[in-house]
Amino acid sequence: MKENKYDDEMFFEKYAQMDRSKRGLEAAGEWAALRPMLPDFRGKRVLDLGCGYGWHCEYAAENGALSVTGVDISEKMLAKAHKRTKHDNVRYIRAAIEDADFPPESFDVVLSSLALHYVADFGSVVKKVRRFLSVGGTFIFSAEHPVFTAQGPQQWHYNADGSIAYFPVDDYYYEGRRDAVFLGEHVVKYHRTLDTYVNTLLSNGFELTGFAEPRPTESMLAEIPGMRDEMRRPMMFIISAVKR
Repeated sequence: MKENKYDDEMFFEKYAQMDRSKRGLEAAGEWAALRPMLPDFRGKRVLDLGCGYGWHCEYAAENGALSVTGVDISEKMLAKAHKRTKHDNVRYIRAAIEDADFPPESFDVVLSSLALHYVADFGSVVKKVRRFLSVGGTFIFSAEHPVFTAQGPQQWHYNADGSIAYFPVDDYYYEGRRDAVFLGEHVVKYHRTLDTYVNTLLSNGFELTGFAEPRPTESMLAEIPGMRDEMRRPMMFIISAVKR
């Protein structure tokens, strides 16, 4: 199996305490931007790569998907997904995103939420997604923003008085492995430039249909301490594309 941080007991327990883990999509910072970009799920065959707790799988099923398949490398994540899933047309498969394999044109929608920055070879995943998708099918994914992944540790720099000075961006054009810190734990992620994301899609026969850089909603800014600092740099982005 590929690297699987989410089956580490301590890391998983920390992840389980996150608001998005407890409350689901409505607590996800990107949900307000992602939801209007999602395709009509009615009658569609849906694949979720890196499905985690299965929140998006359940959402697709609730909104009329014909069938939903969730893929995740983490046994602990899938145990949570199985426990909370209510729809009979949702199934889960344990596999790394890079290793997932299905017959050609098995799906009408492929989505992935904040998982592709854990994948070393984005190009190979895009090629597989194109093969899995029907013509005219939708590929929509979010990933950590290259501004956020570029420097590596993903930590603010602080002034002597403890206030935030700036978020460092360095080595932007040097793509590859980054040793990051998430929830106080060491995690391996992969940095690539925004033009690599976009041009990989274009060169593999996809047409871009949407792009967003999610930012905190007004309610988040008003209710969550420290959230205004999240306006100082992008943390993630969302791309939607269709198979030509």
